[in-house]
This record gives sequence, structure tokens and C-alpha cells, in this order.
Amino acid sequence: MPGILARIVPPTFPDRDVDITKFGAKGDGVTDCTMALRDAIAACANAGGGRVVVPGGQFVTGAIRLQSRVNLHLADDAVLRFSQTPRDFLPMVLTRFEGVELFNYSPFIYALDARDVAITGRGTLDGRADADHWWQWKTETGDRTRLLQLAEQGVPVTERRFGDGHFLRPNFIQPYRCTNVLIEGVTIVNSPMWEIHPVLSTNVTIRGVTIVSHGPNNDGCDPESCRDVLIEGCTFDTGDDCIAIKSGRNADGRRVNVPVENVIVRDCVMKDGHGGVTIGSEITGGARNIFAERCRMDSPRLDRVLRFKNNAMRGGTIEHVYMRDVTVGEVAESVVSADFYYEEGEAGGFTPVLRDVEVRSVTSRKSKYALYLRGFARAPIVDVRIADCTFDGVAQPEIVESVRDLALSNVRINGRLRNERISR
Repeated sequence: MPGILARIVPPTFPDRDVDITKFGAKGDGVTDCTMALRDAIAACANAGGGRVVVPGGQFVTGAIRLQSRVNLHLADDAVLRFSQTPRDFLPMVLTRFEGVELFNYSPFIYALDARDVAITGRGTLDGRADADHWWQWKTETGDRTRLLQLAEQGVPVTERRFGDGHFLRPNFIQPYRCTNVLIEGVTIVNSPMWEIHPVLSTNVTIRGVTIVSHGPNNDGCDPESCRDVLIEGCTFDTGDDCIAIKSGRNADGRRVNVPVENVIVRDCVMKDGHGGVTIGSEITGGARNIFAERCRMDSPRLDRVLRFKNNAMRGGTIEHVYMRDVTVGEVAESVVSADFYYEEGEAGGFTPVLRDVEVRSVTSRKSKYALYLRGFARAPIVDVRIADCTFDGVAQPEIVESVRDLALSNVRINGRLRNERISR
């Protein structure tokens, strides 16, 4: 961790403020401010960089595209209210949908091949997604199936064109192939899909962000195929995984073949969600050097604390994952979950690998299982170490299938001390 932290340095910006109201933006909750925001960002970038300031008020906008050396800064009482009209997120851009590259609607805030970009301040980003806008596209599965087919067939990314007339939801914030990224302080609500989704980016800091969004696939923060990422002091209250660490899906993940590595999660609060810290399921490029510490998790609608999702369609190697000093009130399923039977399960020709996982000094008060670990007989989970942990209120015995070298050291489950090594 110290070596990784030494490399993660947030970008700095020139001492220059560009107020969007000087370009015609009005915070009346009605006026379309898309062009004013674009003009302010362009003016700031052309001047050498600085802050594009959103003052107090409610500003309606379509897609926002950041440029290098630009910090989009929201004042305390500023709200960016994003359009509910899909065409306001055109033209299409290079993006990823569930780990597969394509051209689709722009994420709400997007940057491509940029250096030194940021979103800061105490204001609110409101995606305005609801049952009638964006979220209902979850049931329109034809485009998702078609995209996965195109990727498996090796169709070039430039020919995977969706967008207008299709039903693949955009992510909220996506720095794509960016270097030196900071997202700090803002509150994010009502996202169409994943909220913060850095892709193929390096030196990413996500700090003090609050996310409250309970729609389908509303992951909080999903660093994908990124390197050197710090997520700290954030609060997650989500409709899917709070943090999901990813690296591409199936054939497209093997084509790009970039792991996610050197990710630190610390001092975060997880409320509702499918998993607190999750690795997968789009994990074909692999994951390594993942650290989580000093987090607090507690909700009957939070399913798991540390979660691994993989299968024989994804493949990929997950290794060197460490969690310590995490305090858990209640979770619905398990404290540690690793499931190779997620979705397609064994129906594929690629071997998932999970090895070198350590969970230390984690306490929980209530869960269905302490451990839920299911590998394949041909590909067992290897070298999981649980040490100095206390799991109370556990309703059922652990599930351990096709696991080699599971070590419990000074572990108490419902008051019973466990010191043993298990291979089954």
C-alpha cells in the first residue's frame, strides 16, 4: 500500500475560475445549459485550465465532456440536473457497457484521453433517472444480447454502434483512458446505471463522494482496467454493488487484456447494495493488489462484505486481495463470498483463478453465512486466510466447496474459536 499511495497524487489546476453563468447558463431549473457548459469548458481549457464553476442554483444539462486541465466545480448549493431525453446524450462516444467496448450514448460526464481532470465541490449531480426514464431499459434485453454477440464474433468496436433507437443505458461519470483524475466531495443521485466508472485510467482519486441511487445496476464506483486508484471517505447507498472492481468481459476482455490493479479502498461507509467491496463479474483481464481497510458496513439490504464474482466464460486471475479493520453490523448473506457459479457458471472454456486473499480484523454482528466459497473442482479457490476475526449472529454453517488451503486463525464464529486449515 505505501508504494501505491505514493504514486496516487490528485491533479492540480491553475488559479483560474470560469463561471458558467458568464456563458448564458441560468440556474432556474428550466433553461437548457448544455451549450453554456460546453463553451465554459472550452474557454477554460483554451486559457490553460482551471475551474469551471457551477454556482448556486439548478442547472439543466445534457452530456458534459471534460477536457484536460479542467476541474468542474460545484458550489455547495449547486445542482446539475441531467436531461431525461436520451438524444441529449448524443453524439455517440467510445464507451463500455458491462465490460464490452462500443459506441453508445455519452455518459453524463465524460472525458476521453484527457490529463488532469476533476469534478469537485459540495454540490449535487442529479441524473433524474426513475422508473419512467432510463431504469425501464433494464427490461429491454435485445441490445445487450446483440452487443455481447458482436463482441464474441470479434466485430470491430467501430461497428458496434448503438445509441439513438437502442436501449443500453449510459453510465453517469466515465473518464476513459485518462491520467490524473479527481472526483471529490459531490453527491450523486438517481443514475441510469453505474455511477462512477473510470476505464483504462491511471492515478484516480475518488474522495468524500456520497452516492444515493437505487435503480437497477446502480453500482457506486466501478474502476475498470485501471491502475493506481484510491477510493476513500465515500458513502455508498446503492441498488447494486457499492464498489465493483472490473477488467472487461469475456472475448472483449481478452482482446483488450488490461487488468485492474493497485486499488485502495479505505474509510468508506457502505449501506444498501449487493456487495460492499466486489471484484467482478466483468473480470476477464484480471485483478491484483486490491486493498480495503477501515470501512463500516451495515444494512439488512447489504448482501455481502467482500464479494468475488467469476465464471468459466470470464476467466481471468484475481490475486493479492487484502481486507482489514472492517466493522460490519448486519449483512443479508455472507461476510466473504466467492462464487465461480455466478451467471454462466461452468458453461465456458476459460479458467477462473482466485488466490491469495487475506481478511484480518473484521467483525460482524449478523449474517446468514460467515463464509460462502464455491470454486470449481477443476479450478479450486486457493490460499484464503481469515485471521483475528469475530463473526456473531451467523445463522448457518459456512459453504466451502472446491477450496484449497483455507486457513482460519483466531477466528470466532458465534463465540466458537476456530484455528484450522481446510481443503475440500
